[in-house]
Amino acid sequence: MDAQPTHSPNPWEWPEPTWRGMVAKARAGRSLRPAAWPNGAKCAVALSFDADHETIPLRDGDASPMRISQGHYGARAAMPRIRALFQKHAIPASFFYPAVSALLHPDEVRGVAGDGHEIGIHSWIHELNTKLDHATERDLSFRAADVLGKLSGRTPVGMRTASWDFSPYTLSVIREMGLLYDSSLMADDDAYELTDDGEATGVVELPPEWIRDDAPYFGFMRHSAIRPHTTPSGVEEIFRAEFDGAYAEGGLFLLTMHPHITGHRSRISMLERLIEHIKTHNVWFATHEQVAKWCWEKAI
Repeated sequence: MDAQPTHSPNPWEWPEPTWRGMVAKARAGRSLRPAAWPNGAKCAVALSFDADHETIPLRDGDASPMRISQGHYGARAAMPRIRALFQKHAIPASFFYPAVSALLHPDEVRGVAGDGHEIGIHSWIHELNTKLDHATERDLSFRAADVLGKLSGRTPVGMRTASWDFSPYTLSVIREMGLLYDSSLMADDDAYELTDDGEATGVVELPPEWIRDDAPYFGFMRHSAIRPHTTPSGVEEIFRAEFDGAYAEGGLFLLTMHPHITGHRSRISMLERLIEHIKTHNVWFATHEQVAKWCWEKAI
């Protein structure tokens, strides 16, 4: 099996082809920002959830019922609230599932797909791709796509790697799978085409960012003297500012959330206030698939 590339532990000793080759993998190519959005909208809004549920402790080999229950909360308590909120506002979203999460909660996946939302690939068991060889990463990605396709009734067209952990092999796997888009890399605010060693790939990148992710703000380190936590109103202020900036530029506002994080009572109301603020503007709410297709077809 392939192994991860090995280099001198001292980057200043690398020959130029080494660091140039590393930079050339999954590089941002041409911008896919469209000249206009559908129906004259000034901004595209792509809301998404990574439905990790129990898979993070499972990935770590952690059998603690307490930590597993924290993930179970996402499926048991949070997802009904989230689905009801999106039904109330009649807007679509994209839900990225680890295959194990989907297998633990198959009716949820079927229900989310039945609501009209997109189901995307998010690993097998929330594994980190950079810790895998090429063959293992490929096998898990294809198996995950197969599980999600069977449960949702539709073959997934997009991937978000777990923890946005994108290995030197990930793009080749995405290309072999024939996916429309990825949403793991962060070279722009708006959509762009990925290149591989200078070659245009035809894969659309819909860039996320830690600024537009709920996990960094609401994390809680129980066994540390430092317990970072941002209030829902503080996170709302940041997300609103990011949307306002995207709207002012006529670009893409892409938000990443997690059911077991944003689905709590004190936070779901923050999300609804954000949605209500966004709806006072001329925007296009769309799934990641819809945005990727539009950007690919309408890029300047």
